[in-house]
Amino acid sequence: MPLCLITGSSRGIGRATALALAADGWTVAVHYRSRAEEAEAVAVGIRAMGGSAQTFCADVSDAAQAAALVKTVETALGPITGLVCNAGVIRTQFTAMTAAEDWRAVLATNLDGAFYCTKAVIRGMMRQRSGRIVYVSSDAALLGDLMRAAYSASKAGLLGLTKSVARELAPSGITVNAVAPGVIATDMTADTPETRRAKQLVAIPLSRFGEPAEVAAVIRFFLSPHAAYITGQVLSVDGGLCM
Repeated sequence: MPLCLITGSSRGIGRATALALAADGWTVAVHYRSRAEEAEAVAVGIRAMGGSAQTFCADVSDAAQAAALVKTVETALGPITGLVCNAGVIRTQFTAMTAAEDWRAVLATNLDGAFYCTKAVIRGMMRQRSGRIVYVSSDAALLGDLMRAAYSASKAGLLGLTKSVARELAPSGITVNAVAPGVIATDMTADTPETRRAKQLVAIPLSRFGEPAEVAAVIRFFLSPHAAYITGQVLSVDGGLCM
């Protein structure tokens, strides 16, 4: 079975992606940083449906831990054929009030972590001359997001990473794409004030928030044989918000 490492897959979009890929026959490496019980619940759910999954803990914002994570996964489960960089954090504050440590924390997890994990898996993928990498960016990268400069910048960085890595790895038969979710009903957006939620709904042509499974479906497509001739692309899953 092909093996996919999904960072930040204990909940939300990562969890939905893990379940979707398991249904397609992927072995799933469920990564978490601090939510061990939730991550194990994802793995248990996958095994209950007849799939194969194992949990792995690491702080991907640390280069050494990210590299060790990839090595541990490959030792336990075999060569990684798919990587979904989904781990992310968010801070909501005006740019003028953003502390340097908050800026660094967001960039370190959202952008640096994706780079570290990518760097760790690509040698193996190049030896196999096949592989799929998907970055979970955000519409915030395309539109900017009020009071979330660090988050928007980190997610925009993923789009540049997508293009560059896609060009580098194409000769090896490896595709690299990104999905840009809009407002998705996850724990990350659960504490959004009602006044802001109302404004968001008005801006979305489909007049509703997305579900994690709807983003997972696009990631599932990018990882499938049907997307073999697609690389370096960004697809928004946003109800038309960026239209």
